[in-house]
Amino acid sequence: MLKIASKASGVIILVILTLVVVFLCIEAFPSLTAGQDGLRDQIPWFANSGDHNIWEYSLPLLFSTILASLLALVIAVPLSIAVALFLTHYVPKKISSVFSSLIDLLAAIPSVVYGLWAVIVLVPHLSDVFTFLANNFGWIPLFRGPVSEPPRVLLTVSIVFAVMIIPIITALASEIYSQTPRLNTEAALALGATKWESIKLSVLPFGRSGIVSASMLGLGRALGETMAVLMILSPGRKFSLAVLMSGQHQTIAGNIAANFPEAGSLGVSALITTGLVLFLLTFVINYFARRIVALPVKKKRSRSERKH
Repeated sequence: MLKIASKASGVIILVILTLVVVFLCIEAFPSLTAGQDGLRDQIPWFANSGDHNIWEYSLPLLFSTILASLLALVIAVPLSIAVALFLTHYVPKKISSVFSSLIDLLAAIPSVVYGLWAVIVLVPHLSDVFTFLANNFGWIPLFRGPVSEPPRVLLTVSIVFAVMIIPIITALASEIYSQTPRLNTEAALALGATKWESIKLSVLPFGRSGIVSASMLGLGRALGETMAVLMILSPGRKFSLAVLMSGQHQTIAGNIAANFPEAGSLGVSALITTGLVLFLLTFVINYFARRIVALPVKKKRSRSERKH
C-alpha cells in the first residue's frame, strides 16, 4: 500500500509540474509572438522601455533577481552554518532546543512583516553604513555611489532576504548536523584532533549535500519574494552592479506584482512570460545543485593522522 501511495504521489507531482509548464507556455505565447509595436501600444509599462521584444525586457529583471538572491546567500549561508554548528555542538541540549524553537518561529513569519520591519527599523540605520562603504570602497563596482536617502536599494533587499532565509537554512542545517554519526567525531577526537578539527573532518563533509539542499530552499524563497521588494526597493531596470544606488534594479516577482493591476490581456501575457523565465531559472539552479550534491567528498586527514 505504501509503495502504491508513493508512486501515486510522484506521478501527481509530475502531472502538476507539467500542467504548470503548459499553462505558462500557453499564456506567454501572445507576448512572445507580438511585435514591438503591439507590445508598446497595449502595454503601458513597455512603451518607455526601449526594448524590441519581451526577452529584452526580461533580461534586466532576471539579472537583478539573480544578483539580489546571490548576495542574500552570501550573507545567509555562512551565518546559518555557524549558528547550526553552535546549536548542535557547543550548547547544552536544553538551551539548543529553546533556540531551535525560536528559529522555527522566525521561519514562519510572513514576508510582509519583514518588509514593515525593514522599512521602519532597518532602512534608517543602513544609511550611514552604506555611505561608509561608498566612500571607502567605491572603487568596487558593488559599492559605487552615490547612496540614496533613504537607501531603498538592492543591497537592503538582499539583507532582508538573508534575514528571511537564515531561519530556514539554520533549521535544516541543525537537523542535518545533529545526525552526524557519533563514532566519526569520537574517532577524530581519539586521534588527537581538536573539537573544531573533528567538526571540519566529520560533521561538515557529512552535511554538505544537506547544506546545498537547504541553501536551495532559501534561494527559492528569495527568488520568489514579492512583498519585501515592493515595500523596500526603489525600482529601475538596468544591468548594474551598483547595489547602493537607487533606481537601478527590479526583481521579476516585484515587477509582476507592481504591474499586474494595470495590465491588460497582452500585459498579463508579458508578465507571465517573465514568470516563465523565473521558472526556468529555478529549474536550472536546482539542476546544478543536484550535480553539486552528487560530487564525491574529498576526505582530509587531521594533523594527528598525518603524523601517524
